[in-house]
This record gives sequence, C-alpha cells and structure tokens, in this order.
Amino acid sequence: MSSALLPLYQRLVLKAPWFSLFLATLVVAAFATQLDKIKLDASADSLMLQGDPALDVFREVSSRYASEDFLLITWQPAGELLGDASLEPLKAMADELRQLGGVSSVVTVWDVPLLESPPLSLSDITSGEALPSLAQPGIDRTLALQEFTTSPIYADLLAGRDGSVTAVQINLDRDEVYFDLLSQREDLRIKRKQEGLDAEESARLQRVEQAFKSHTSVMLESQSKLVSEVREIAAAYQQHAKLFVGGVPMIAADMVGFVRSDLVTFGSAILGVMMVILAIIFRRLRWVVIPLVTCSATVLVMLGLLGALDWRMTVISSNFVAVLLIITLAICIHLIVRYRELHALDEDGDLYERVSQTVQLMAVPCFYTGITTIVAFMSLVVSGIQPVIDFGWMMTVGIGVALLFSFVLVPCLMLVWPEGRSHRHSGADPTLTAWFARITDRRGGTIIAVTLVAIMLILFGVSRLQVENRFIDYFHESTEIYQGMELLDSKLGGTIPLDIVISAPDEDAPLPGLESVASSPQPLPGDDSLADDEFADDGFSDDGFSDEEWGDDFDSGFGGFSASGEEDFKPSYWFSLAGMRELDAVHAHVDSLPQAGKVLSLSTVFAVVKKLMGEDIGSVELALVQKSLPESIKGMMVDPYFSLENGEARINVRVKETSRNLRRNQFLSDLRSHLVEEMGLAEERVQFTGMLVLYNNVLQSLFKSQILTLGAVFLAILVMFLILFRSLSLAFIALAPNILAAGLVLGVMGLVGIPLDIMTITIAAIVVGIGVDDCIHYVHRYLREFPKDRDYRAAMYRCHSSIGRAMYYTTLTIVVGFCTLTLSNFNPSIYFGLLTVLAMVAAVLGALLLLPQLIIIFKPLGPEAD
Repeated sequence: MSSALLPLYQRLVLKAPWFSLFLATLVVAAFATQLDKIKLDASADSLMLQGDPALDVFREVSSRYASEDFLLITWQPAGELLGDASLEPLKAMADELRQLGGVSSVVTVWDVPLLESPPLSLSDITSGEALPSLAQPGIDRTLALQEFTTSPIYADLLAGRDGSVTAVQINLDRDEVYFDLLSQREDLRIKRKQEGLDAEESARLQRVEQAFKSHTSVMLESQSKLVSEVREIAAAYQQHAKLFVGGVPMIAADMVGFVRSDLVTFGSAILGVMMVILAIIFRRLRWVVIPLVTCSATVLVMLGLLGALDWRMTVISSNFVAVLLIITLAICIHLIVRYRELHALDEDGDLYERVSQTVQLMAVPCFYTGITTIVAFMSLVVSGIQPVIDFGWMMTVGIGVALLFSFVLVPCLMLVWPEGRSHRHSGADPTLTAWFARITDRRGGTIIAVTLVAIMLILFGVSRLQVENRFIDYFHESTEIYQGMELLDSKLGGTIPLDIVISAPDEDAPLPGLESVASSPQPLPGDDSLADDEFADDGFSDDGFSDEEWGDDFDSGFGGFSASGEEDFKPSYWFSLAGMRELDAVHAHVDSLPQAGKVLSLSTVFAVVKKLMGEDIGSVELALVQKSLPESIKGMMVDPYFSLENGEARINVRVKETSRNLRRNQFLSDLRSHLVEEMGLAEERVQFTGMLVLYNNVLQSLFKSQILTLGAVFLAILVMFLILFRSLSLAFIALAPNILAAGLVLGVMGLVGIPLDIMTITIAAIVVGIGVDDCIHYVHRYLREFPKDRDYRAAMYRCHSSIGRAMYYTTLTIVVGFCTLTLSNFNPSIYFGLLTVLAMVAAVLGALLLLPQLIIIFKPLGPEAD
C-alpha cells in the first residue's frame, strides 16, 4: 500500500476497528434483505449468442410458423399399446391434464383422425362428415396401430414404429405478451445498432427490457408450477405405464432446480469443508472464524446486489459463488499467514503495529492479484453469450468486493479478537512446502524434462479439443431428463429441431404444367365432391377435431387448424410437379441421414395425397389440392411447412441429440454442401435455422471469442508483471507457469474427451486468474527475500516456507471443498469442480516447482553474491 494511502486507511479502518466492523455489518445486513429477490434464468433466450444473425432468422421463421410451447409425456405400457388397459387410463390422464391452467390442448392417439383405418378417399376427407378415430365404436385397432406406426404423419411422432410407446403432447397457451415484448425489444435493438436511438427511444428500450425481464420471470415461475402439476398427474398413472415428462419448459424448470440445489447444498458444503480444513491447518478458532466470516459476508453482499439489480443468475453464472469463495479465502489466508509470521518473530510486539505491517506488506501483491484476476475474467465479457458475459462481470465486481471486505474485516477482527497463544513458526521452520523446495534444488533437470513432456501432451490434447457436446450428457443417467430424451431419440424421432427453409426459384416464371390452370377451382378428375359449394364447411366442424386439439408437433407435426385462406388463388411452385420432386428429393436425403430422426414437410403431405389419389399425379392435380383442401386439413398438414406469401417450403427435422456420431457443425456443413453442390439448389434459396443452428453457433464462437482472447489476456498480464516486477525477464518467467497451467487444463479436457462448451469455457479464465495469484505472491515475496543474501536457492527455501505455506493452505482447502461438487446431479457442475481442482493443483505446482527453477536457471535478479 502506498505511503499516501496507508495513513488514510489506518485512520479510517485500523484506528476504529469496532466502528469499521459495525459499518460492514450494516452493509451486509442491508444487502441480505435483497436475497429473496434473487432469480435464476434458464430460458432459451439467455443461452443464445447475442448479435448472431441466425437468431434474427430463427425468430422471423418462428413467428411465420407460429408455434406453441409444449410438454410431452411418453406412455409405454407393459401390454398392448392400444389395449383397453392402456387406452382407458391414457384417456383419463389426458382429461385431467386438460383441466390445468395454462394448457391449451392435449393430443393423444384418442384425438387424431384415422385416414387409413380403413383407407379413406379424398372425397371422404372433404365431405364434412366426421372422420373415424379411436373414440368411435367399431374401429379396427389392429389397423389403427398399423397406421400409427407406418403413417408418414404419425410414425415416430405420435407413436414409435415398434408400437410400444406413444406420446401425449400438452400444448401450452401461447404467451402473446412475451412475444409482443420480445418483438418490441428486438426492433429497438436493431434500430439502435443500425441508426441509433434518440432519448425517448432509449428510455422506451429500457422500459421494454425491464418489462421483458419481469414477464420472463413470471412466465418461468408459472411454467415451473405447471411442470410440477403435470408430474403429479403423471405419477398417479405410473401403475399403468412407464412415463417420462419432457419438453423445453420441463428442462428449464429442472435446470433451475439443479442450480438452486447446488447453490444451497454445495455452497454450504464448501464452507463446511473450509471450516474443517482451516481448523486442522491453523488450530485456532480465530483463524477459522475470521476467513469464514469474510467469505460469507462477501458472498452475501454480492448475492444481495444481484437481487437488488435484478441481475439474473443462470446455470453458468451461478458458479460465481464458488469461485468467489476461492478468491476471498485466498486473500484471507495470505493475510493470516503473514500476520502469524510477524507474530512469531516478535511475540511481545504491539498488536496494532503488527496488523498494520501485515496490511502494508500484503496490499500490493493482493491488489495486483485482484487486477490480474479481473483481467482474466474480463475475457469472458467479449464472448457474446449472455450467461458467460454475466459470469465475467459478476466475478469482476465480486473480486472488488472481496478485496474491500478482506482488507476491512480481517485486520479489524484481528485487532478486536483477544490475544491468544503465540505462534510456533516464523517462516524458517520446516514445512511440507520445504519438500518442494528440496525437489527444485536437487531435481531441477527432472522438473524441466517433465515440463517439456507436459508441453507435448498439452499440444496433443489441445489439438483434440472439441466444441461439440451432447446436451443429454449434462445430466445423470438416473435423471428424468436423460431417460426421457433417450426414449424420444430411440422411439419417437429425435429431440433437437432443425428447420430447412427453401425458397421457390423464381416467383414470376410460369410453373411447369400449370400455364393453363384457371384461378377458379376445378374438381379433381373423377371426384365430383370437390365442387365449390362443398368448401364452405370447415371440414372438421362436426367430428370433434377442432383447432384447439392440435398443437405444434414435437416441433411442428401437430400444427394448429388455423390456416388463413387466400381470396385469389395463386398456384405455388411447391405444388407443381417440379416442386414436389425437388422437395421429395431433399426430404428423402435428410431422412436418410443417421443423425436425423423424424422429418416433416410438404413431402409428407404429398405422400398422403399419393396414397389417396395414386402415385401418378401431376402439377394440375397438386395445384388443385393446394386450392381445394379444407382449411382444417391445411392447418394440420400444409401451413406448418408452407408459406404462400414468402414462396417457401419448410422442412422440419428432429435431430437425435443422443447420437454419438452427431457433430453439429460438420452435419450442417455437409448437409448444405449436398443441397447446393449435388442437388443443384442455389445457395441463396436455402436457409438453416432452429435450435440446432443457434446452439452450434454458440459452440463455434467459443474458439474465436475465448481461446484467441486468452492470448490478449496473457499479453495484458505480461504488461502488469512488467509494471509490478520492473523486469522483462522476470515477467516472462512468472507468466510461463500460468500459460502451462491453462494449457494443462485445456489439454486434459482434450485428452479425456471433455468438450469445450458454454460451461467448461469459463475454466480457462479461472485457471489463469488462480495461477496468476500464486505467481504474483511468490515472485513478490522472492523480491523481498533475495536481497538479504543474494542467494537464489536460499531465497527459494525461505519463500517456500513462508508464502509457499499460504499457497499450499489455500490449495488444500479449495481442492477438498470443490471435490464435493462431484456429488451434483448436474454434470457441468461436476466438470466445473474437477477442472477447478485440476486448475488449483496445476497453479500451485507451477508456482512452487517450475517458477523457482526458472528463476534459478535464468537469474533475472542479477548475479549471486560470492
């Protein structure tokens, strides 16, 4: 601490310890009142890459093919799927689900029309009479099961092809307020980016963003409540079938539950383990209580700040609590160890002078460790992924709070705590860390050799590092999310949606075979039922299959019966022979890919039409089908996959998330190449969108925004080392263990197959921040010890027995504490705990073995004394 600031600090803090503690208590209490306002956000919007052009495309396509959120229950009876023992309780469960608030409709095998049991003609469909369903008596259930398991509409969507499992889709009320606020927010953000906003528009954007956050919180709470109610109903029918609840709202609710549980359980467990380890190390009550009080106060203030600012925690940024405990505890231990050394050297000295000297000696290294750690975490701010950005900012603010409270609470508590027994060690007595000093002294060549081998392994491991992962691997195999997703992929056609939107080649060109088609409707050949007067009816008005009985598919298959008719009929390219053949070819290729599950498009409609009218249909028949289908049929089979206004066709693919062969980026790249290069589609005609594309963009951005950013972080740290140590050679030497530790963590991830994703990417910043702390403390102490005798090895022994002791204590406490994270149900938390442990061990070994060895070899402080 500078000579100018020290008197001010002494006067305001050290001279009035009780008053300082009183003020700190008031601050902690004030922030603690905001703890009930803390919110967790697991919405899909929070995990998207901000500024990604694909996000705008996704929202545009989603609004064009408006869909509802849904929950899904898989129903797997022990006996026959369509037997009475299965169907009756299934119907009863569906009736209960329909009574829940927020549910718009429930679709089961009871509720869908049967088109092939027995086969119907097109005139049967358009006659206005009730279509057959399982609810009608006399239905041949054997034929119905065959239809459910082979129909291009129902197979792999409503029922598995092996006839063992069916799906119950619970469509949720569309939240128009959410989409309205989202639209307003995005419009204003786009205008801000392109043109800029005036004062009134900026104020409006702030109001809209706040309203959106508030509404999202309410929406997530209501969805979590609904998920709980659905699970309660499903649990009552477990004796009739094996059930799993799925869907995005359920995953979001469970992820929030996992994070909330981990925050409480493992936050308390880490503090408990810290207490035990500190008691074993220091064997004094004060040295247990003081760091725990400081750590707890720091975390409480930060959590209260998050609540007061409505700063949402996500599954990623929630880890800041554990990391903040590391950093705060490290500062506390360094202060305590330094104080105990001074106490041992002068047991009868003045308490105030001893505490003041401790603060003065540790202020500079602690300040620089804080700044360099902030620089490491600021690298996360440029990621473009909001939870990662939030984690970076939370740690930046948290480190500042940790420094403030550590240099207020720790010295003030030392001053007011009654004096105890003297301390035995002075920094010169043997310690475990002295063993590392002996290894460095006697096995320097071995250390360098092991380092070179480690570098080669790191380079090999980093080359194998992947940004691909399976979302299902975030969860234990025992969780409902894992089991449900696995069943959906294996039996019901996949989980993660991909949309392929293809534009018509040229809207002004005459469609092949349709040059003479009149705009007025004409009856299909041999089918007098298609006269104009027969389209006045809605088709399904009397059979019970109303709009509300259909939801979106398990992303599109059960599209709502809400098509909007056109006054002036205009034949579409996609209902011509050329369009059908092109779309059939694309559909068939996508369906043949092993990673693809259920594929739905107009090609599905064409397959049904061919069954009804025969394979030999041409452009005229297809155009008349486009015009003649009732609105209800269009709403189910056409509208989710076709936009007349935009002249485009949509192919919806549900990709198998559990596939071991799924490499998202390669899958999308190969698929686009095939469509453009082999099938001859113009590049501008094809658009990919959907959650698969957005999540892939998030993963691909990690290398660009994070791995490359680490280089800039190390450069910034090198500059700070130059300012602190005033030696270029010493700055490079101090930086080497940090680069090695960061590389070791990334290399191990590559070697053992842990993918780089939005969770594990934060480990790089953590290991840099932690490694820098150890090296700064060690080198700063070395600079004080070396001038005493100008003996590099003797200075090393003294540093290992003094500051090395604090580094060892910190590492031991954190390693044991973070091992408790391996008990989590959320696999990213397990990876986070284990990789943090590896980071801590790598950092301390680099600082205690490699760093002193490099100092001895290169002698950056000048020649030794004779």
